[in-house]
Amino acid sequence: MTSRPAHVWTRVVRYVQDQVDSWRSGSPASQRYVAAVLLALVTATLVISSFAYWLAPVGPVFVWLLVGMLLLRFRPLVLVTTWGVLGTVGVAVVDALGPQELDAARVTATITLVVAAALVLLQSSRQRSGLPTLLGEAVLSDLRDRLQRQGVVPPLPAGWRSQSAMLAADSVGYAGDFLVARLDDEAQRLEMILVDVVGKGVAAGTAALQFAGALGGLLGAVPPRRLVGAANDFLLRQESDEAFATAVHVVLDLRTGDYEVLSAGHPPVLRLDCADGGWRIDTARGTALGVTADAEAEPSRGRLAPGDALMFYTDGVVERPGEDIDAGIAWLRSTATELAAGSGLDGLPRRVLRRVSRGDDDRAVLVLHRLPTIDPALTSR
Repeated sequence: MTSRPAHVWTRVVRYVQDQVDSWRSGSPASQRYVAAVLLALVTATLVISSFAYWLAPVGPVFVWLLVGMLLLRFRPLVLVTTWGVLGTVGVAVVDALGPQELDAARVTATITLVVAAALVLLQSSRQRSGLPTLLGEAVLSDLRDRLQRQGVVPPLPAGWRSQSAMLAADSVGYAGDFLVARLDDEAQRLEMILVDVVGKGVAAGTAALQFAGALGGLLGAVPPRRLVGAANDFLLRQESDEAFATAVHVVLDLRTGDYEVLSAGHPPVLRLDCADGGWRIDTARGTALGVTADAEAEPSRGRLAPGDALMFYTDGVVERPGEDIDAGIAWLRSTATELAAGSGLDGLPRRVLRRVSRGDDDRAVLVLHRLPTIDPALTSR
């Protein structure tokens, strides 16, 4: 039988968890609840300060204001901050008029609190999402995780393998490179698009989150040519003058190995010919997305034989300061050939990125490999 203290503790934990979940929803009721708790804490601190300033000086009030900045939207934060500042000033004035002496240290601490409160409000007002700092970070992290989960190629049928690796610029954790992929219900047709949004870091990452959501709804629902056109129109409708991206789109028939590649200003796809082990440059070319309404695209078509592969990558892999991008592509072809000859294609994207110099751009590599067939006569020996 469960003891009463354990039962009470369970209810307390459940209550706290419910309040946290409510706060994460961002509902007005949860904001009012948090504001009421903070107002009570500020009031208690001010009451203690009025009787024993040494026990509760200005510092605790500032702590509650910082907590409010993390947990509250701007309007309820204004209420808590105003009450904290007016209460602190009021207690100081009452002490000055009473028998206690108001020394210079307390005057300085009170002025510091007023300035700090103004900075707290300024910081909160600059939250573009309108969410509290912690909640805004939680939402952004959740969206980032969804983007990463979405950017995984679905499990492919026997005879095919996909591998990918990605590094964000300067390891900030938010990348402007992303992948959206879809396998049809019969597991016979793979369609995917690798995108490199202009910029880097959090700014590019938030743009990528929005763009990935739009592409995820279009992939598989419209023909490839219309998909690229719709993606171009989406970026042209954005208010920013820097809303453009490069992309490479591929449709692959997993039964025959036939594929079509459409490029929108993206570095060219590389194709591995297992006959000689060399990586050849694909011919698909096109205009970057979001640049002009009359974007041009010249697709390429081919067929992957058993053992062949396609490599997709972003410009962060091949661009070097002061060097032409063709030199970077030549380096990638040589490096991929060397790595594949030594240890095969297993883990190739990750091994390629290890060879890339640390830079200030996002880097992504993806390899689609049609596995070589095995002669039954050889396996029976």
